[in-house]
Amino acid sequence: MKRLTSGLAALLCLPLSAAAQPTPQDITSATYDSGPLPEGQSGITVVAQVLLDRAGISPGIVDGYRGPMSRSAIRAFEAREGLPQDGAMDAEVWRALGGGNHATVLGDYTVSEEDTQNLSEPLPQDYSDLAEMDWLGFTSVEEKIAEAFHMDQDFLVALNPEASFTPGEVITVTTPGSGQAHDVTRIEVRKDVGRLAAFNDAGTMVANYPVTVGSDQLPSPSGTHDVVAIATEPTYSYKPDENFTQMDNTEPLTLPPGPNGPVGLVWIDLSKPTYGIHGTSDPSSLFQARSHGCVRMTNWDALALAEMVEPGVPVVFTQ
Repeated sequence: MKRLTSGLAALLCLPLSAAAQPTPQDITSATYDSGPLPEGQSGITVVAQVLLDRAGISPGIVDGYRGPMSRSAIRAFEAREGLPQDGAMDAEVWRALGGGNHATVLGDYTVSEEDTQNLSEPLPQDYSDLAEMDWLGFTSVEEKIAEAFHMDQDFLVALNPEASFTPGEVITVTTPGSGQAHDVTRIEVRKDVGRLAAFNDAGTMVANYPVTVGSDQLPSPSGTHDVVAIATEPTYSYKPDENFTQMDNTEPLTLPPGPNGPVGLVWIDLSKPTYGIHGTSDPSSLFQARSHGCVRMTNWDALALAEMVEPGVPVVFTQ
């Protein structure tokens, strides 16, 4: 593969009621009978999010909330399985996800010394200040572990209310998917629903992820473009004359790599100059914000996609 070098969650089924922050026991003993997922945050929604993630249909962050990302993920799963597409949990979707056997959606994790390494102090917003740094890392052990297990940081902390997140401590985490071993030969960026679909050579959708796309002022591309190259831990080239102006920065800057950089841990370069598919420092914002024209993903989803694509793969932008 041609690559650029580094540098560039016991709940009963209560369909219409909200629930308090679910505990680990709530999640592992959650049951599903019928109807849509509950409003608000619930243990059964944690289960559904983890099962979707394992199926290669990313819900974005696992946080136990029935929100737009979870609904869009269920709709994408329904499409792949040939089920009616309404974005709501039902008995058919539950069975297809393997929901009857969900005892392992949570697991134990021992905080390691490595989890405390390579962290950054709280990061400034100004690009000129970021450009003076060597690494734009996670700013806490909690953030680093949450990303490793595809979790919302606040949800991880709430799931472990007594934890200090120090080496040797055993905490509770979700157990999401470990990536998909597929060769992706076509990508569709579906701008109208905020999802990216990846297909194999047989035309089967093998993965689907939530994405942020551009705004009316700074739109994402249209038509078909190709993957040119893939970079992990890339630097970020800020070019105000070609893209956008950040704060008062009118000169080009090179920002260092790191998960909290503007493009996160992955840059998938497209044949449309200055545009790409990349990670993000704020995974919870995917359905709440707009990009500067590029396609923004969670760092973990971007890493998974990067492992499945090669230069030359077409990327089709649809409305």
